Amino acid sequence: MKLERNKRLKKLALWTWTWVATLAIATFGPMFIWDENAFLTYFAIIVNLANGILMILANRNLFNHFDELEKKIHLESMAISLGLAVVVGLTFSLLDQLNLISFDADIAFLVMFIGITYLVSMLINTRRFK
Repeated sequence: MKLERNKRLKKLALWTWTWVATLAIATFGPMFIWDENAFLTYFAIIVNLANGILMILANRNLFNHFDELEKKIHLESMAISLGLAVVVGLTFSLLDQLNLISFDADIAFLVMFIGITYLVSMLINTRRFK
């Protein structure tokens, strides 16, 4: 059981790092590698999207083999993260649209917020349910 879980976890880690690498290539390739060639840029974005989908499927595969308590902890953490991402993300965007903040509401801020929210809610829910 533990061996199977580690195998699924390693597969998820591989797809996650592959997705991160293809995102970096799609982001920086047009400027530093292929001089803004449109075909290569579209290709890199499609490869990144495909890697992202495979990462999601690997994540789902891991989650489907969690026990009921682990599923509950993750589901509640995801619900909190999703809700906060929508509310805080839209508020952040509104602040930017109305020029009430002195910087652009970049998506990277929201991604970091989601990650931190998920991590904190996982720690709280793990402590709460165990």
